Amino acid sequence: MKALSWLATALLLIIAATVIFALAYPRPGIDPEPTLPGSNQRADHLSGASGSDNVGRPSQWIGQTNTAVVPEALPASLSGTSAPSGWARVDRNGNLIPTPSLRQLFEYYLSALGEEPLRQLVARIEQELGRLVEPAHSEALNILGNYLDYKLALGDLEASYGQGPVNNLRETERRMQEIQALRRAWLDADTAEAFFAREEAVDRFQLEQRRIAGDDTLTEEQRAQALVAAEQALPGPLLRAREDTRRFAEYELARQNLADNPEALRAWREEAFGVKISQQLAEVEARQQAWDQRWQAYRQERQALERAGLAEPEREAAIKDLRGRYFSGPDRVRARALDSLQ
Repeated sequence: MKALSWLATALLLIIAATVIFALAYPRPGIDPEPTLPGSNQRADHLSGASGSDNVGRPSQWIGQTNTAVVPEALPASLSGTSAPSGWARVDRNGNLIPTPSLRQLFEYYLSALGEEPLRQLVARIEQELGRLVEPAHSEALNILGNYLDYKLALGDLEASYGQGPVNNLRETERRMQEIQALRRAWLDADTAEAFFAREEAVDRFQLEQRRIAGDDTLTEEQRAQALVAAEQALPGPLLRAREDTRRFAEYELARQNLADNPEALRAWREEAFGVKISQQLAEVEARQQAWDQRWQAYRQERQALERAGLAEPEREAAIKDLRGRYFSGPDRVRARALDSLQ
């Protein structure tokens, strides 16, 4: 098996991480709200809060959670993580500035719903908000209460849609607009924009993607042009990530087509990425080529060992020794991981 291209894998992982971070505010373990309402993704709402909580409006607990016992240890799903930072922003008058990070803070703790009662999680959030001074502190508590009530209302709205997927674009758009309106019914305009602007832009783009894909009157060239035009409405980080993904996909194609012409490939790289990045890519590719050669030689010797009929302990010891002769450090770890996939 030829080893996977380290260059392509690393670049695509970096791009994917950028996209994921931009799309999803919550930290690890958090189930974000779905894009394109009516899809088969589950919204993270509070209608599942049960047991002793007996939810009316969760906002009724804001400022009343001082009787809740908050364990020092985090819920198991949050163990080893830390609460998001960067949310405690205020203007020159001490008023809170709503940010995506504030929603991250809320969702960080709400992701543990089920491990702890909702009231206890609200108390945890209030502890975090306690670092703010007035008027920002009261404003943050008000936003928290409204956000919790919105989440509960969202659960009720989505329950009214039923379980089945929606394939009709018009119905999908209607549901998307209803959810956006619900957000602005519970949250002021600045907060709704800070909390949801990015994912709403993605929702609109995905909807437009589906329209373009389903328009049989478009040629392939027109469809590609329409898609590029639709991308321009995406937030900057997402637009750049998509452009980078497309550019590196083109580069992988150029590598295949120009594999026998190193000078032409170098010229292509320099034109596409600039001289400095082109040189870095060339160095990475040289290391990858050296790895590929060692891997192929190692595999041939390993296959010979496999055919030698050694007993299991002797076979494992021989393979380990062989791996140590060909690889060291991280390369040895990589080779062992690839061996485990055989």
